[in-house]
Amino acid sequence: MKSIKFSLGLLFVLMLSPLVNAANLPDFTRLVERASPGVVNISTVQKVDTDERSSPFDQFHGPNGEQIPEIFRHFFREMPQFRERRREAPQSLGSGFIISEDGYILTNHHVVKDADQVMVRLNDRRELEADIIGSDERTDVALLKIEADDLPVLDLGRSADLKVGEWVLAIGSPFGFDHSVTAGIVSATERALANETYVPFIQTDVAINPGNSGGPLFNLDGEVVGINSQIYTRSGGFMGLSFAIPIDVAMDVAEQLKGRGFVERGWLGVVIQEVNRDLAESFGLSKPAGALVAKVLADSPARASGLREGDVILSFNDHDVELSSDLPPLVGRVKPGESAEVDIMRDGRRQTLDVTIGRLPDEEAQEADVQRQPADSNRLGLTVAPLPQELSDKWQVRSGVIVEQVREGAGARAGLVRGDVITMLNGKQVETIDQFNRLVDELPEGRSVPMRIVRRGSPLFIALKMK
Repeated sequence: MKSIKFSLGLLFVLMLSPLVNAANLPDFTRLVERASPGVVNISTVQKVDTDERSSPFDQFHGPNGEQIPEIFRHFFREMPQFRERRREAPQSLGSGFIISEDGYILTNHHVVKDADQVMVRLNDRRELEADIIGSDERTDVALLKIEADDLPVLDLGRSADLKVGEWVLAIGSPFGFDHSVTAGIVSATERALANETYVPFIQTDVAINPGNSGGPLFNLDGEVVGINSQIYTRSGGFMGLSFAIPIDVAMDVAEQLKGRGFVERGWLGVVIQEVNRDLAESFGLSKPAGALVAKVLADSPARASGLREGDVILSFNDHDVELSSDLPPLVGRVKPGESAEVDIMRDGRRQTLDVTIGRLPDEEAQEADVQRQPADSNRLGLTVAPLPQELSDKWQVRSGVIVEQVREGAGARAGLVRGDVITMLNGKQVETIDQFNRLVDELPEGRSVPMRIVRRGSPLFIALKMK
């Protein structure tokens, strides 16, 4: 009897547990009802210059998957209206959301890039042409404007208040399915992505697919905390990693686009790299952290403030710099002309510099081929030569020696290759071959020391260790 009662009790608990778990999950229904009207679908028209005639049937198939017969496709190609229409390529590209009653809309830069016409479809099925007020490629934010009445406006939150593990929800038009709703949690904040220097992304596991781009990311209060922008994928679809632009960043960009049509960012004027374990040891750091200054650009705020190659930037305006990728967004948020405090590690000692931040210029990377002439080998297993003047001018390298040959030894183990220009060794500037060889002779054994090189025009620090 006891066994039967126990079994019935266990069965009751098992039946009840899904209900208990469901009660602990958030209910998104009211949030979606309130927020959906403020989310829009965005499509663009781009003129296509081609002599090839096409018809709307070129991309379509029959009800059983068969391709439209060639005779029909040829027929439609010859019709004048389709010969004219072929010069425009309409595409439903993404989503957006309304941020003001007078018709301002936020979306992604890549959604409206190169568009000749932008169309916005509202929740009530109205379709309106939008003007592009401004678009910023570096943050992937675009500001649009439509002329309409009775527009639903979304509430904006603060992305700075987001916590890892917090529930978030996305509304957008993946694959053209308007107002699709997906939910998940915040996986990380201030996530740096390759080639995305000025955005500390919000990482989530919300299902985001092509067409969600530009749509809003909501917190449980129904406030927009981000703009869905990117996914990590190997298949073209969602794989559990999606990234949103923080609304704090997006609104700062939007205000600048609205006010002046472009975005102004702070500029320090340094080339930086990550600090690994060996470099941390060589610079006297207790752990790998900070942004290592590999190059200080000429006529830059960094040069004026006294920053040097080999300095490790540990904090900027009281914000810790754990990874080198943490620094650019911090600098970019400072208005040009304002002062900033930069904490650095130099020669094993921590110190603070005051820097007047400049305005970020448009710059292009430089690359060049190397011409070399040989000289004697040294205990690193390197053959070095004087730095040619043409490379000194082209790469803006004031002094150094160029690697002609790499043999087995500490240089090879550190990753040096033919054509590298060695500009600094163990914290000292390299001026001549003789002076370089003296510095090599003085290197301690069993301890990593920093070496600064310039490789194909790009500065880089490596850790060198003599056995």
